[in-house]
Amino acid sequence: MTYSMKNDVLNAVIFILLGALFDSLDGVMARLTKSSSKFGVEFDSLSDVVTFGVAPSFLLYQYQFSSWGSFGVLISSLPMICGGIRLARFNVQLSGFEKEYFTGLPIPAQAAIVCSFLATDFESLFPMLTISKSEFLTPLVLFVSLAMISTIRYDTLPKFTPRDIKLHPAKFTIVTFATLIIIFTKGNALFPVFVLYLLSGIIRWLVTFFKHLRTSALEEEEDDEETEAEFSRVDI
Repeated sequence: MTYSMKNDVLNAVIFILLGALFDSLDGVMARLTKSSSKFGVEFDSLSDVVTFGVAPSFLLYQYQFSSWGSFGVLISSLPMICGGIRLARFNVQLSGFEKEYFTGLPIPAQAAIVCSFLATDFESLFPMLTISKSEFLTPLVLFVSLAMISTIRYDTLPKFTPRDIKLHPAKFTIVTFATLIIIFTKGNALFPVFVLYLLSGIIRWLVTFFKHLRTSALEEEEDDEETEAEFSRVDI
């Protein structure tokens, strides 16, 4: 937030992303020290809403929305507001400390998407784009904020243990491959990788939705056929 006040976007982004790195390690430390507790869950959520909600919102306000008046305050506050709602919902629904999926886009992923977008020079990478970076920022903030409070399921990161790798080999392979791409591109692939993560939940939700519609339609057809058969037997 200090770097955001100085309009030093790159360093502000680096520190928020470092927060995401450390956030991925706190669960490991809790398991190693056998210190998982409800207090830890609540304190972790408080840290998350500051690191991935307040800090990105303040950065967005300083970067673009400070000149928009009250509307700019509202737009830039959405990551903080929706992130707080998502974390509160997660805490009241949490049963145990192990989870297979997240309901709604995780707040660190939202912060990574927004921050990596701000740090990426899209005009140089994609000169063919007709829309400017500033024009794309508002729809992006709205989309990722709503994704956090949605009911779309997102995969959790695999634990780097032999047991978890054996249980989820595909997930482990994808995460390892994505990490290597980010490292080899010196961070330039961070935004596309997290956008793919954002889209993965949406695509899975759409596939499930259409499968449900198809199943419902087939069940209705079977019910109609059974009804017609009963009427035919009655006529006979």
